[in-house]
Amino acid sequence: MKGKSDEELMLLVNKKHRPALEELYDRYVKLIYSFAFKFANSNTESTKEMVQLVFLKLWTTKSGYDSSKGKFVNWLLTITRNVCVDYIRKDNLHVKNNHQIDECVPGELADPVDEIEKRLTCNEVSAAKNKLNTAQKRLIDLFYWKGFSLTEIAKMENEPVGTVKSRLHQSLKQLKKHLEVGDL
Repeated sequence: MKGKSDEELMLLVNKKHRPALEELYDRYVKLIYSFAFKFANSNTESTKEMVQLVFLKLWTTKSGYDSSKGKFVNWLLTITRNVCVDYIRKDNLHVKNNHQIDECVPGELADPVDEIEKRLTCNEVSAAKNKLNTAQKRLIDLFYWKGFSLTEIAKMENEPVGTVKSRLHQSLKQLKKHLEVGDL
């Protein structure tokens, strides 16, 4: 499986070939976890659920990745963003409906291995993000972490949507480059 492209793996995943999904997981879990971790405000349990939902979505739906429309990693991050936004909205609705303020169990101890992995991942993402320029950081924060649409960002920045989309694409390319193994 390691020699196959992301597109080939997705074709196999759509045919319910489990090793293909496992290979995609191995390739992208760190990136997806980092993304979801930031989205979940450092809540490891929510992050784990979001990551699971991303891969469940890849497995259960006929996800239509098309390499002519862009890179796989950008497509996967878009799916991840959508899953995270849906998760947060659903969670906020659940909290609102049940009038719960804090769902944390008092006295619950974190798994030290999870905490170490969380810190390492957070440090890697922070280091990669710090290599971006201010405009790139702002754009990624607005779109991925704060949940603004491209149209909303275009209005805020007084720019055409196409320009914002292009800048986001370039910013993601730079972030991916800095997150790749051996670059940090």
